[in-house]
Amino acid sequence: MTDLDIRCATPSDIDSVLRFWAEAAEGTSITDDHDGVARLIARDPEALILAERDGRITGTVIAGFDGWRCSAYRLAVHPSCRRQGIATTLLDAAEQRFAALGGRRVDAMVLESNERAHHAWGAAGYLRENHWRRWIKSL
Repeated sequence: MTDLDIRCATPSDIDSVLRFWAEAAEGTSITDDHDGVARLIARDPEALILAERDGRITGTVIAGFDGWRCSAYRLAVHPSCRRQGIATTLLDAAEQRFAALGGRRVDAMVLESNERAHHAWGAAGYLRENHWRRWIKSL
């Protein structure tokens, strides 16, 4: 994808990212607000990876690493840009980041109801683990 630019988000991208997620991402999160994304970028400036074409966001992935686990979140591709290799390119960038940081396995958060995403993750070599369940508590 020679016409695709891959880069890390900056604070000036936050509002554009939030608009993009509202249009392209499945589901919402308690952290889908300006302060939440700003905290992510401030804490780990390389975690939020953007794919752009002609200056327009076409995809995102959050590649978080806490020193113990590699976690992928918010893999999203604009509906008009799907099936063009953007998700694969973003996952490659995330995996390269994880490998450089010493990561050994990636955990991906994928909505149970998002079957299109299941196919994308599977095509990228990820396997579903049915013996785990996510437990959460809002603060």
